[in-house]
Amino acid sequence: MLLARPPLAAAGDIRKSDVRLVSEHFSQSPQKLSFYSWYGSATLFHFRVPPDTVLLRWLLQVSRGSGPTCTNVEITVYFRYGAPPVINPLGTSFPANTSVQSPFFIKMLQSNASLNISHPAPGDWFVAAHLPPSSQKIEVKGFVPTCAYVFQPDMLVVRAVEVFILEPDVPLPQTLLSHPSYLKIFIPEYTQELRLELQGCATNGSLGCPVRLTVGSATLPRNFQKVLTCISPTWACRLLLPSPPWDRWLQVTAKSLAGPHVSVAFRAVAGLTACRPWSLGFPHRPQSSPNQSCNASASPLPPSPGCHGLGRSGRAGGGPFCLTSYPVIREDVDVVSVRFWPADRVSVLVRSATPSVMRLYLNTGMDSGGSLTVSLQANKTAVANSTLVAVCVNAASPFLSFNTSLNCTTAFFQGYPLSLSAAARKADLIIPYPETDNWYLSLQLVCPEGPEECEQASVLVETTLSLVPCLNDCGPYGQCLLLRRHSYLYAGCSCKAGWRGWSCTDNSTAQTVAQQRVATVLLTLSNLMFLAPIAISVHRLLLVEASVYAYTMFFSTFYHACDQPGEAVLCILGYDTLQYCDFLGSGVSIWVTILCMARLKAAQKHVLFLLGTLIFAMSLQLDRRGAWNMMGPCLFAFVVMVTMWVYRCGHRRHCYPTSWQRWVFYLLPGISMAAVAIAIYTSMMTSDNYYYTHSIWHMLLAGSAAFLLPPRDEHTKPWACSQKLTCHYQICKNHREDLYTVT
Repeated sequence: MLLARPPLAAAGDIRKSDVRLVSEHFSQSPQKLSFYSWYGSATLFHFRVPPDTVLLRWLLQVSRGSGPTCTNVEITVYFRYGAPPVINPLGTSFPANTSVQSPFFIKMLQSNASLNISHPAPGDWFVAAHLPPSSQKIEVKGFVPTCAYVFQPDMLVVRAVEVFILEPDVPLPQTLLSHPSYLKIFIPEYTQELRLELQGCATNGSLGCPVRLTVGSATLPRNFQKVLTCISPTWACRLLLPSPPWDRWLQVTAKSLAGPHVSVAFRAVAGLTACRPWSLGFPHRPQSSPNQSCNASASPLPPSPGCHGLGRSGRAGGGPFCLTSYPVIREDVDVVSVRFWPADRVSVLVRSATPSVMRLYLNTGMDSGGSLTVSLQANKTAVANSTLVAVCVNAASPFLSFNTSLNCTTAFFQGYPLSLSAAARKADLIIPYPETDNWYLSLQLVCPEGPEECEQASVLVETTLSLVPCLNDCGPYGQCLLLRRHSYLYAGCSCKAGWRGWSCTDNSTAQTVAQQRVATVLLTLSNLMFLAPIAISVHRLLLVEASVYAYTMFFSTFYHACDQPGEAVLCILGYDTLQYCDFLGSGVSIWVTILCMARLKAAQKHVLFLLGTLIFAMSLQLDRRGAWNMMGPCLFAFVVMVTMWVYRCGHRRHCYPTSWQRWVFYLLPGISMAAVAIAIYTSMMTSDNYYYTHSIWHMLLAGSAAFLLPPRDEHTKPWACSQKLTCHYQICKNHREDLYTVT
């Protein structure tokens, strides 16, 4: 692998120098990057590498806006084969029993970069990119100009169109000059060992074998390719690979280490050691199966990936059994949610003679976006003090060499080891984003002190195997969200109350229960400040305004009660409904307060009240977080108010409002409170101080409304009696509303 910024024509030069190669270009639409706060902040791209690819080149391009806020930032790009990369930019902890590999990533400081991978594995490849970790500041969308960073990865592949088929036990003559030779061999199911050997090596007619063999495909973040260098003519050039990946083609590349004009001739020989499985079978299994219709001998080529002839052929029929195969039922529960269990039993019988193997089908292409959980529990009385149940979880092929090693390493995969003993009868394993492949669970009884102690022993192990979107549904302080990239679905946890981590289990910055309750009390009870403008509105007969303030107080209180994580939470309606009503009430409260200050005629005021409410409802449906969706109507109301005040100033030849007491004791305090509230809302809120800064915002908003509401007419009481009748009835006239009532 090479990280550089070469010209785009480099891959074309490779293709022109070797007519056996063709190049193909794949691209996806550019996406806007985000500052990292959780996994959903990373932008994910999904590619498929075709078979027989000998060179993969990622071309990475980043473009940014031209505004004053656009500066050079460090962009992190991750690569992984088979599943989305498991990343941890914030350095948080993972749940217990979680196995995580360090991701492969590069950091881009410039606008272009590239990454070359020789002999990549065919199939799914994922690229994820994000900006540096985000600040804790809560920014109002659209209020402050931001810079857009757009990322686009292109995939350029060079594919071999002339590949030699290496058949088992059939020598394949090859001659190397300046270009390498590309071979491949099909590995059937139940292959226990692969042997590759070079025979009859000759360099320009003399003895010598300057050849380098590269076996397997490159994967990220870990690469398990095997490289065999043959130099000495007296040494046997041979490579043994235990448990090679089943049911697929294996790439082999032979390259000459001699000069460009030196001819190297050899014969490549591959041998397969078959494994004889003891399959328990499904209950009531049909007599015929689709595999029996595959005829490997009818074609000179190896059997296709759909035919599993080796495991059931005569070649595998002789000799002792090498494994006990337990058939597994796969139940699809939901999106990225699968359960596995043995077909006709709950427990798996584990012996010392052969490994017990269960195959987990996670090769649909839609199973890599969750977490694979493995839970094993042994019978309390079955495990002796001197025995041990060794367990390995592997992809592509099972681990079968428990008698020689317990490292769970197969030919091209490092498995996950577990163990059950008398001291620890339960074992758990969590694998986030497992690779798209068939996974295998291998169990075997091992006696470290002496093999004779395990000859007659057996252990029943209960298995709980599942694929879940989020572990424990992200716990009480997180929310499991389903993410999508085109047709690919994957899940991630969004944490609250200071909790962090892959499954919201990192409490290093978490709020205590007391802090959560204080936050809930402040955010909810601060809305009681709206009682002041409600009382003033009712006293001044501003009933519509009072209704709006009551609506805002009610829904803001219960929205923030529902918005809290953990124990301090109460939801009387759906979260989205409460949030929408809270935002709507806040905007309409500001709208009616400003229009009420304009002192319009009753008909004009109520028409504007209704139109403004409808406009707020529409704009919040379009974009609930947009700043101008709320500021736009409020600015219009402010223009209406200023226009009416200027008109009255010109009509009366005097400043309006006319009383200096009104300015000093009401307008200036109300305007100051509103200005401070806007400053807090737009520039001072962070994730850490949200619960008290937003509470101050509630109190300032309600307090400014109470100060800014206009007074009633000074010369007339709200309901003044203009005439008294001898029959003791009174005709009452409201000078502001022009309404007459008889009391």
